[in-house]
Amino acid sequence: MRIVQISDIHVGAQFREEVFDQVISEVNELRPSAIVVTGDLTNEGLLKEYEKCKKKFAEFETEKIITISGNHDYRNTGYLLFKKFFPVDSVHELDENTVLVTIGTARPDRDEGEVGYRQNLWLERTMKKYEGKTKILAMHHHLIGVPDTGTDRVTVIDSGDVLRTALASKIDLVICGHKHRPWFWHFGHLTIANAGTASSERVRGLFENTYNIINIEKGKIRVDLKIVGGKRMPLKDLVENYKRFDEE
Repeated sequence: MRIVQISDIHVGAQFREEVFDQVISEVNELRPSAIVVTGDLTNEGLLKEYEKCKKKFAEFETEKIITISGNHDYRNTGYLLFKKFFPVDSVHELDENTVLVTIGTARPDRDEGEVGYRQNLWLERTMKKYEGKTKILAMHHHLIGVPDTGTDRVTVIDSGDVLRTALASKIDLVICGHKHRPWFWHFGHLTIANAGTASSERVRGLFENTYNIINIEKGKIRVDLKIVGGKRMPLKDLVENYKRFDEE
C-alpha cells in the first residue's frame, strides 16, 4: 500500500501554485491508495482560499483524500468553512490490515495545538479496536519538537498525554505537519514522521518544498521524503545526514 502525505499547502499569500501543480503531477504518477493532507490547506481560512483549494484537489487522481485542519485553516472563523468544504471522517480502514485515524489539534485563532481529554480518550478506545493491524495516526501539529525550528511554543500542549496513548494503543506511525520542516523520530515500535511544506514559499533553512511517501508492505513501514521536482530518499536518512553534518 502507498500513501502520500502532503502538508502545509497555504493556498493564499504564501502559495506557490506552480509548485503545487508539480506535486499534483508527481502524486498522480504514484497512484497512491490515499492522500493524507495534514493541515494548513489555506493561509487565512478565507472563502476564496477554500474554493481554490477544493478546485486544486479535484485534480488529484485518487479515490481517497483525507484532510485535517491546521491552525491557519481555523483563522477568521475558517473552521466553519473547513467543515463545509472538507467534511471530517476520523476513522479510515484503508485495507484489511491498515487503519488510519485522524484527530483535530487546531483551535480557533490559536497557533498552538491541543488534543484534549475527551478526544485523547476516544483515540485510545478507538485504536484498541484494531489490534493486529497497522495503525496510523494523522494530526496537524507536531507531537515532538523538531530541530532547527526555534522555541516550541506552538506544539501540542498536551503532547505527553497523546504520546502515552500512542504507546499504550501500539500505534505504529504518527504523521504530522505544521513546522514546514521534514523530520523523523523512531522510538522502538513507534515512528513519528513530520512533513515539510508542499507548496508554501516559507520553507525553513535550506529545505525545498517536499512531501512524504509512505509504503506499507507486510506490516513494515517505510517513509520517503520527496523533493518537489527533485530526488526521493528515505526520511530517516535526513536524520542520519544531519548527525554527520553536526559532528563535522
